[in-house]
Amino acid sequence: MNSTAEHFSAETMQRFQHELSKYPDDQKQSAVIACLSIVQQENGFVSPVQEKALAAVLQMPVMAVHEVFTFYNMFNQQPVGRFKINVCTNLPCQLRGGQHALEHLCKKLNIETGETTADGMFTLQPGECMGACADAPVLLVNDRNMCSFMSHGKLDQLIDGLQQAEAK
Repeated sequence: MNSTAEHFSAETMQRFQHELSKYPDDQKQSAVIACLSIVQQENGFVSPVQEKALAAVLQMPVMAVHEVFTFYNMFNQQPVGRFKINVCTNLPCQLRGGQHALEHLCKKLNIETGETTADGMFTLQPGECMGACADAPVLLVNDRNMCSFMSHGKLDQLIDGLQQAEAK
């Protein structure tokens, strides 16, 4: 069995092929971000073994995949909670309460930045600029849903709402 078949499901391989079909054969590496996203959607994170297997699929050096993978904070290098929350802490957001929002969430969730709650529900991380400085403090839930103007009350509502939704 080859290394890619061991590490990716048939569905994942089909999704890779769909992404690869968008590029000429000699430019397969152009699909690296899309393929990393597919692996993460399936597994919640991308392991070093999966990085290596993806490099084989894309016919590119493992280090080149790793460089892309580690450049973007949307890719998880280890398992994360059901809800990954990235709070923007770049200077413009810090000036508008971003750091205070992060600290509030740390207290509410009883974890430090970069940790996951004991129940595996929340992972809390600082984030890079999300392009919404005027809406600060802002955060991103699971790399897809942006929340703006996050006062302490709105942060509490968000966490409580996510916990209630999971309980149902």
